[in-house]
Amino acid sequence: MSTTTPLPHLLQTYNRQRLLFAQSIADLATRDSNIPQLYSSGVLTLLRPLLTDNVPAIQQSASLAVGRMCDKSEDVSRECVDAGMVQGVVWGISHSEEGNRYTKKSFTFILRSIARHSATLAQAVVSAGALPPLLSCLEEFDPGVREGAAWALGYIARHNTDLAKTVVEAGVIPLLVLALREPHLPLKRISASALSDIAKHHTDLAQAVLESGAVEILVGLLDASGIDRKLKKVALNALAGVAKWSVDGAEGVVEGGGFGEGGGGVIGCLTDVDAGVRKAAAGVCCEVAKHSVELSQLLISTTTLPPLIAYLHTFTQPNAGTANITAALPGILCLGYISAWSESCALAVIVAKGVPALVEVLDSVMQNNTKEGESLKAATAWSLSQIGRHSPDHAKAVNDHGVLLKLLQLYSATTSQSPDLQTKLSRSLRTLLSHTLSPHHLSPLLQLSTPQPILKYVLLQYSKILPHDVGARRAFVVEGGLGRVQEIAIKYRNKGGEDESDKEAKQDEGDEEFKPSTGIEGSLFGTKMGEYIRTINDCYPEEIVRYYTPGYGVELLEKIDEYHTEKSNGPVQSQLPPLPKAKDSDISEKKVSRPNSTKASRESVRTDELNA
Repeated sequence: MSTTTPLPHLLQTYNRQRLLFAQSIADLATRDSNIPQLYSSGVLTLLRPLLTDNVPAIQQSASLAVGRMCDKSEDVSRECVDAGMVQGVVWGISHSEEGNRYTKKSFTFILRSIARHSATLAQAVVSAGALPPLLSCLEEFDPGVREGAAWALGYIARHNTDLAKTVVEAGVIPLLVLALREPHLPLKRISASALSDIAKHHTDLAQAVLESGAVEILVGLLDASGIDRKLKKVALNALAGVAKWSVDGAEGVVEGGGFGEGGGGVIGCLTDVDAGVRKAAAGVCCEVAKHSVELSQLLISTTTLPPLIAYLHTFTQPNAGTANITAALPGILCLGYISAWSESCALAVIVAKGVPALVEVLDSVMQNNTKEGESLKAATAWSLSQIGRHSPDHAKAVNDHGVLLKLLQLYSATTSQSPDLQTKLSRSLRTLLSHTLSPHHLSPLLQLSTPQPILKYVLLQYSKILPHDVGARRAFVVEGGLGRVQEIAIKYRNKGGEDESDKEAKQDEGDEEFKPSTGIEGSLFGTKMGEYIRTINDCYPEEIVRYYTPGYGVELLEKIDEYHTEKSNGPVQSQLPPLPKAKDSDISEKKVSRPNSTKASRESVRTDELNA
């Protein structure tokens, strides 16, 4: 007699096994190493019908498994799009039962896992009609559902301007601003991150965020008690995105209380214990300072410089690692932007001891040849040149720290594989040299080893100083500068007047072509470098210039040899002009008068002896 299993028991077993299967796949998907095997085994095909299962627990477990696989693999996400699973997910969000927050949360997890990888996949999510159901999820009461929707919308908007505009046109910004007011911290954090992803792309998008009233709320989050550092970081990033594109945006951040007199807001975040918060705060300062001199003066008046410079010092401490030195970039650029506007702004940076901080950063990255290191070198060199570009006094304050020689060492050590860094270092050197009027700072650069594009500007400054300063002319000779100038002239005369590195100077300055010529400057004739050397030489007598010309001693020895050779061959003809002939009357008068004068002198001697 055969026994049959009751149907309800079979259905329970079927449901239980499906749930076990979906939960097991979700557990396996937590490890990155399992994803390729799961993908190759065709698990997605088995999970697809479970996404629309009538049992909520099975549906949620299958959504979790698919979301985890898509989150860890772009190939899996692409397979989901090609298989049409996104449309099923969108349908599931739209038709899920009222109050079934777990299903909506798991479905929004799938959408944001797919959209995070690339703009193409994000566009596929948008094309599947995901924006309306995601906006409806933002209006849900449950904070977890709103959190998942805000996360998916932020991932869609972060890729490019077009996607961000599509999200904004759907009406997402007011809902995100409303979510910022909720007490749920993860929802606040993800909403601020979504606003940051929207504002960073274009001035119109940043203006939309500004007009929504989000700035005041974001600034308020910086000083609120109980706020975690991740929320501060994303709030600062959102403020930087608003201030990035226009003066109106930067002024909106300032007027929103970002730089209050009490040291709170962005200024207070510069001294936060978290490095990420400090970097984000420095980024806001950088974006504000670059727009106008008034905004830079406001940063100075609100005592932003001391904590900003202290922030740079944290990267040069003995116990500071080299891995996080790239976080100093926004602080470096901020000092450069402030200094570039006016003499008074640059002087404020000097008084606040910004130059030593920048020099310390430059010393710490001298041996860093990575891409990030090159960016730091270029930014630091640019900021130092902006401080010294206003007057000789500003340049002296920079050069007193040995900046010229450090930049020259970097320029000479930079390989041809980094032409962009070489160009930026060259421009920074030329900017500082153009305002350097101290021979003490120029002397270390007046060397044969100095590349010609830089050496030309060193000679230019000497040609400005020496004609008007007697003491400098004498010191220039005593210290060997005049001799080095003659060595430089001979070097480039023998090279045909052109060095390999001079191509950049020709391109930037429009120098004339080198023309062969004769004279002490040789083929430097007709070039700016030759003009500078002639101006320097004209400050001294020709004998002094010839004396300090290399090879002049050998020339004198050759003349001695020629003199002895001519003397051994015969009497040497005098090179002096002949004396004029005397007249006969003059000779006779001298013959007559000479004895008398001799006799008179003898008589005077006798008289003196008698008197004695």
